[in-house]
Amino acid sequence: MRFMVIVKATKDSEAGVMPSQELLEEMGRFNEELVKAGVLLAGEGLHPSSKGARVRFDGSKRKVIDGPFAETKELIAGFWILQVRSLDEAIEWVKRIPNPHGEHSEVEIRQVFEDADFADVATPEQMERDRRLRAHVEGTQPS
Repeated sequence: MRFMVIVKATKDSEAGVMPSQELLEEMGRFNEELVKAGVLLAGEGLHPSSKGARVRFDGSKRKVIDGPFAETKELIAGFWILQVRSLDEAIEWVKRIPNPHGEHSEVEIRQVFEDADFADVATPEQMERDRRLRAHVEGTQPS
């Protein structure tokens, strides 16, 4: 099972305050543990929302909204994607993360959809197209 581990933003992360050298070292050691355990698929920190944008959909209309965005507690400052056996295992890994923002931090864990989750709604052609695209992205097959 894959899980996205989402580090919620804070006022400091939204202000562009960079992590300390000590926290970077702790995160680096934690990431090494994830790699050695074979569970890390991806992980990155994100710039503040002031450097981003949102695209709002309303029927066929699209509206671009430039950052920054107001609700800091709903924003994302970084993420990992982990391949683990269960939500409990993901929770155990998350409990080991160095506190990403010092005093008050929140990390959310969300399961990533797998092909089997769409078996009842997707056609075989849609499933095959998705499989080919994943193989291409992973570099195992031309598109």
